[in-house]
Order: sequence, then structure tokens, then C-alpha cells
Amino acid sequence: MQPLTGQFGTMNFPLQRIMGAFCAAAIALSGSACGSEMPQGAPPAAQETPASVEGAREGHPALWKVADDDTTIYLFGTIHALPGKTQWFNPAIASALGSADELVTEIDLADAGALQTGLMQKSLLPRGQNLRDLMSDDDRLAYEKALAALGLPSEAFDRFKPWYAGLMLSMLPVLKSGYSSDAGVEKVLDAHRAPKTRTGALETAEFQLNLFDSMPMQEQLSYLRSSVDAAPEMVAMLDEMVVEWLDGDAEELADLMNEQADDPALMERLLYSRNRTWAGWIAKRLDRPGTVFLAVGAGHLAGTGSVQDVLAQHGIVSDRIQ
Repeated sequence: MQPLTGQFGTMNFPLQRIMGAFCAAAIALSGSACGSEMPQGAPPAAQETPASVEGAREGHPALWKVADDDTTIYLFGTIHALPGKTQWFNPAIASALGSADELVTEIDLADAGALQTGLMQKSLLPRGQNLRDLMSDDDRLAYEKALAALGLPSEAFDRFKPWYAGLMLSMLPVLKSGYSSDAGVEKVLDAHRAPKTRTGALETAEFQLNLFDSMPMQEQLSYLRSSVDAAPEMVAMLDEMVVEWLDGDAEELADLMNEQADDPALMERLLYSRNRTWAGWIAKRLDRPGTVFLAVGAGHLAGTGSVQDVLAQHGIVSDRIQ
């Protein structure tokens, strides 16, 4: 098979923004892969909290409220994976969550079975194809060096599609450094919700996996190369983002996420189109009474094109309450 060379160097994917808005399914599947699909020789995850996060003061992540006469919807930006010692569940968040009739997240928090099934169906290349055969010589060499740096053999992801290998190269350094989906915001919120609080979801695991799996092969390969390039700095980037998130500095968080946001197609796929859909959901939900605590990736609630921006275009005000 001839390699699909592409122009990897010309496409600079905004991985900071993607990490902040990462699909919940992507984080969950990376964790499950480390336990089941990961090849032998994968490095064990460390248990230490990254120093830059551990040294941050007690967290006060940003919290917004959208309300009318009989409906309140809290908007809370999450980080889907965090170090275990991260302190952020403060009284303001506890009060908002405690008042909610419903906790709504990106995907069903109990959808692990569907996620694993979807992963197995979508992530494997067709029989007879090999991931490294799809790459140019230069890209293959860089990819193999990135795997070696993680202590993985060069054939680690030969069976898998480029998008999956790209996710793993983005997430494995993070998980190895001590981040865990078990300490992620959604898991903590679910553990602290009142028994009366129902749960709901904006999307399905299958939808989120399709965001990656439906990318054309050239885009998948470009995403993989961007992951290769970013892997050495991924932990430092996420550490910095988490500190800003803990400080509730939404503007600085947006600046960090937007530093390399120069691929409109990927941003539209993973961020902006979903923000518009979710804003529509919020506008429609305001027609029914009750209180909702809506928790989605922090990247969706920061910067230009955020959910709040879309709501404002429809005349709906998002008030910052923390």
C-alpha cells in the first residue's frame, strides 16, 4: 500500500483547545485502552500529582447561571481527567449541584459498555492494513520515536486507525503523569449529587467516537502527526490549563486554548458545531421549569464561539456567579 503522505507540517491542530474540550468519551476510551487494548510494555501510570497543579491554591473554577422565571441552568466547565489530589469542589459548586433536579453531562456516565463496544468497532483498521504503512517515511520515523519515548514498541498501534493512535499519544503522557478519569470532574459531580438528582446527557458515546472516526484519512494522519509533535509538551500544557481552570480565569484559559487554533475544520467539528447544538438545548430547556447542573468540557465555555457566546446571540444572558 502506498503511503498517504499529506502535508502534515502545514496543519497545526489546536491541541490545547482540544484538551480543554476533549470529548468525555475520548478520555474514557483512553483509560479503558490502557487497561485492555494497550500492548504489553506500556508504562504504568504514575500516582503523583504534577507539581504545578499540586501547588495551586484551593480551586474556584468558573460557574455561570442561565435563568428565567421558573428555570435555572448552571453552566460548569469540566476537566475530564485530573490528578487525584486536585481540590476544586467548593461550597458554591456544592450548593448549585445540591439544588439541581438534574445533572447533565456530555455522555451518560454509566455508558461504559456502549463506549467499549463502540471503541472496538471503530478504532481498528480494516484487515490487512497497517497504520505505519499509511505514513510517509519522515512521519513514520517521528511517530516511532514518540512511541519509544513512552516506552512502547513501534508496532504498538499498528492495528489501529490514526485518530485512535493520535488520542493515545495525547493521553498516555497525561495518564502516566498522574491524571486519571476517575478523578475527573464528572465522576466527582456524580458522586456528590443528591439521590433525588436525575442524570442526563447531551450526546452519546457513539456520537463522540464518530467525531474522530468520521474524519477523512488525511485529516486523521494530520491529527496523529500533531499529537506526535505535541506529546513531549502535553503534560506541561495541561498542567497550565488546570491551574487557570482552578483559578477560575476563563479569559486566560481561553487564551491558552486558542494559541494554535488555526485549523477551522477541526475546530468546527469538535467545538463550534457542538456549542451551537448545546446552546439550542439550553434555550429549549428554559421552556420547562426546574434546575439543571450542566457540566461540559471547559473549552466549550471559554473564548470566542463558546456556548455563552452562542446564547448571547439568541438574547440569553449567562451570569458569572463564581
